[in-house]
Order: sequence, then structure tokens, then C-alpha cells
Amino acid sequence: MRRTRAGEPSELDLMATACLVPSLLYVLVMFVYPFLYGIYMSLRPAKVAGFSLANYLTFFGDEWQYRTVWITFNIAVPNTVVVVSVALLLAYGMRRGIWLERTVTTILVLPISLGVILLAEGIIGFYGARGWFNQLLLGLGLLNEPLVLTHNYIGVMLSLFMQQFPFCFLMLLGYISGIDPSIENSARTLGAGPWTVFYKVMLPLMAPGIAIAFALVFVMSFGVFPSAILLGQPAGATRTIAIAAYQQAFESYDMSYASAIAVIMGVFQMAGLVIIVLLRRRMVMAATMGVGKR
Repeated sequence: MRRTRAGEPSELDLMATACLVPSLLYVLVMFVYPFLYGIYMSLRPAKVAGFSLANYLTFFGDEWQYRTVWITFNIAVPNTVVVVSVALLLAYGMRRGIWLERTVTTILVLPISLGVILLAEGIIGFYGARGWFNQLLLGLGLLNEPLVLTHNYIGVMLSLFMQQFPFCFLMLLGYISGIDPSIENSARTLGAGPWTVFYKVMLPLMAPGIAIAFALVFVMSFGVFPSAILLGQPAGATRTIAIAAYQQAFESYDMSYASAIAVIMGVFQMAGLVIIVLLRRRMVMAATMGVGKR
């Protein structure tokens, strides 16, 4: 095999470039171009000649529209905190393996195989006014009236949790399992208790994985659409910004205004990601990825 000269690209570099080019083209065609075209459309209002910020001014000047931002945050932030917290606790407890680990993991990630529609139907059938859950509580005499758990804020939160928990759990379990166990063992040998080990040693090491999980769950939650319609109140308490964009695009047929709402949605998502990254940087971190389970 011929030795590569200094400054001459190696076969590995050429292979990496060949693999990278299709990915870049896909990102440009499927993400960058639609995003830029959406910004262009948002600046071309239907009844205004040339470029204008009229769509953005209309959105923030209409309380019925701009309040969808706060409704969406009110759904996305609590759901993200709950999903990541529960997934973190379970993944941390299973980081070195447990009895029937594969069975437990399979049960926890089973909702991945269910579509949003099927999941929504299942939630209505179980938690609805005539669902099994309410019928059981009524039959035991614990309730006089069924609990209202669907077609409201709670129903949307249940759906989002079931959709996003499996992804978050698998991500955190893989990340936490990759931290070298000798670090934790060394802390225990030096007299650190379970809480000290978690807070002072493991949490800083888990911070990058937690930040990634938090960011992904937040972005998915902020873009909630089918759950807010099927299990919420799309004309009231769960009218999210995605629903507002849909209504302008396919009910009012104003693609320019819908594009502006979509851009606003993307800006708030980016702002949330920036906050997550800044919070992660405040945590003490160290590069200690190791051999995983033992």
C-alpha cells in the first residue's frame, strides 16, 4: 500500500467525504431549503406588495394567536421536565443491569411501536369517562363521578409522555451505561454516600446526555399537534402554535401567514435550545466515558 504524502488526502478522508456529501445534500434539500423558503414566504403577505413584516405584526397583535405560544410552552416545558426526570431515574437505577432487564426495557419502550392515533385511541379507551380506569374506580366506590382525563390538558400530557418517554429512556440508559463504573466505585471507596455519588460525581458526567435528551424532548413537545387535537381542546386550552399554523394554511388558505407562524415557532424552539445549552455549560463536566456495564 502506497504511503500517503503530507498534505495528500488519505483513502479514509476520501471515504469520509464520499459518505458526507449525500448527507449534506439531504440536509440542504429537506431542511435548509424549506426553512429559507418558509422565511421568504412569511415576508410576502398576500395583500401587501413586496417584502413586509405584516404577518409577524399581525400575529403578535392578535391575542388569540400569540397566546398559543404560552399555551405551547405550558405543555412543552412541564412534559419535558417530567419525561426526562422519570427516564433519568429509571435509567440510573438500571445502569449496571437488573433482573429481567430485557423484559423491563421491552415493556418500557413498547409505545414506540404504536402510532399517535392508536395511542390516542388507547388513552381514550382506558382513561376516558367510560374507560376501564374510571369504571374500576367507580366500581370500587372510590369515586362518585368519573375523572375527566381526556379532551383536556391532562390528556395531551398523557399522550406526550407515552410517546416521548421510550426515546428519552433508551438514550439516557445508553449514555449512563457508558460511564466508567470505576469512577463511581472510587467515590464510594473514599466514603461518599449514594446521594453524594449521584450529585457530585455522576450528575456532572451525565450532564451532556441529559442536555441532549432534554433538548430533543422539548423540541418534540413544542411541536405537538395530533395529541393536542385528538386528546385536547384544539379550540381552547390546548390550541398550540402548531394548530394555529395549520388553521392558517389549510382553513384560511393563507400560506404566507402560516409560514410566519412556523418561523415564530422555530425561533422559540431555538431559544429553548440555547437556554438548555447554557444551563449545561454551568455544570461541572469531565470526559470519562468508559467500558460500560460490568
